[in-house]
Amino acid sequence: MNEAALTNPATAIAQHETQSPMPSREALCASNLCLAYRDRVVVEDACLSLDAGEVLALVGPNGSGKSTLLRAMARLHRPDAGELSIDGISSDQLSPRGFARLVTLLTQSQPVPSGVSVRDIVAYGRHPHRSRWGGADPGSEEAIARAMEMTGVTHMAGRSADQLSGGELQRVWLATCLAQDTKVLLLDEPTSHLDLRYQVETLELVRDLADQHGVAVGIVLHDLNQAAALADRLALVHQGKLVAVGPPECVLTAEILTEVYGIPVAVAPDPITGSLTIRPLGRRHVNIA
Repeated sequence: MNEAALTNPATAIAQHETQSPMPSREALCASNLCLAYRDRVVVEDACLSLDAGEVLALVGPNGSGKSTLLRAMARLHRPDAGELSIDGISSDQLSPRGFARLVTLLTQSQPVPSGVSVRDIVAYGRHPHRSRWGGADPGSEEAIARAMEMTGVTHMAGRSADQLSGGELQRVWLATCLAQDTKVLLLDEPTSHLDLRYQVETLELVRDLADQHGVAVGIVLHDLNQAAALADRLALVHQGKLVAVGPPECVLTAEILTEVYGIPVAVAPDPITGSLTIRPLGRRHVNIA
């Protein structure tokens, strides 16, 4: 973790908001975050970093705090304690527009705009790059076209959003995030509502963004097999705490998963891909485990 002090913070912040960010390994860092809803603490003392060119998957049982932690890293949930920083700069020093040029989030629930075309929805992603009064954005057309092509929605550009299926709309909102063209991409269950083909294509796209474009990706996934195949590192969240962070083979062990999920879990290499395969056995198969 880079804790080096900036010699001129004001200059550094101005550069972040007006220029493309300089390459850096550690793109987004959460330090000792404590997150609560009123008086109920849901995440406690969380320390987590997203590195450029890396996919970090947040996994864990329902209600463990994964989505809350992801929202906090997108500056949508203000921490009761701790700090969020980008390239060593506190996120509090960035304006909303400046932060949105660096970090974008695809949430689980998205509205269904009535009478708005797919292309116009994707164009929303360019808002942080426009001037304060909605002026010119030279890279807009190219970014929008690229995002739509990458998510396979180009052919539906003129369709109204309220005519789309849940899976189609999910891909459109993902295209909106990609059009925002940030160095950090946060995704909360992006494969929900998608059929098998588009689940695979979405996860492959996430992997390509990290490998080919150096994007730092944080993604919440419930499917542990998808997480094992996709991510460089995993963060296992349980009862509001990070109980394990590291490569899949260190986090997704039978012992850890059995304890966290409360049922017997078997873990073995997949004979075809070599990635870990996680199989919940349940109490009826406890002797097999």
